[in-house]
Amino acid sequence: MTDQAQQTHPRQRRRGEELETAILDSAWQELVDVGFAKLTMESIATRAKTGVAVLYRRWPNKDDLVLAAIRHYGTTHPVDIPDTGNLRDDMIAILTASHAARVGFATVVSATFSGLLTSAGLTPAEVREKVLTPGSSWSQDIFARAQERGEINLATTPAAVLTMPFDLMRHELLMTHKPIPAERILAIVDELFMPLVKLNRAP
Repeated sequence: MTDQAQQTHPRQRRRGEELETAILDSAWQELVDVGFAKLTMESIATRAKTGVAVLYRRWPNKDDLVLAAIRHYGTTHPVDIPDTGNLRDDMIAILTASHAARVGFATVVSATFSGLLTSAGLTPAEVREKVLTPGSSWSQDIFARAQERGEINLATTPAAVLTMPFDLMRHELLMTHKPIPAERILAIVDELFMPLVKLNRAP
């Protein structure tokens, strides 16, 4: 590499968490800018201003690094958990906030699914399982507070009911890659979720 090139893309001396964060941020940005197919370990290293060997010491291949980058982006861009005082408004608020924050995220990740399926044999469900961190469910606090207020019975409400609003939102984002109208969010909560919660709430 020439002196001029070294001045244009100087490598920075970083270690530990600082270096790993820079690499993961760079991997995510590469994924956004060029997509999974064109992304390489070399392009990530160049963007992160480090050596390719540094990447391979942490992640054995591109697939593992991309999964780590997706997980890193999700954990470093959390959605605020609302506390409106009632379950209905909490659900509308969390669905609206998560949708606003994750439209771009869902678009990038869904575009990555086919690449990971071809390269690593991972289905979209397996990718989601790998990038979710333990205890990362946005709904846990909301449902716990609702149970304390007597609005929901977690012992009698099926898990499918609890995850349904989020599953529907995720499906629409992945299918359309477009913002979900506010009236659709209201319909999910008022016409589907709340009636099922009341139906499964034991007296």
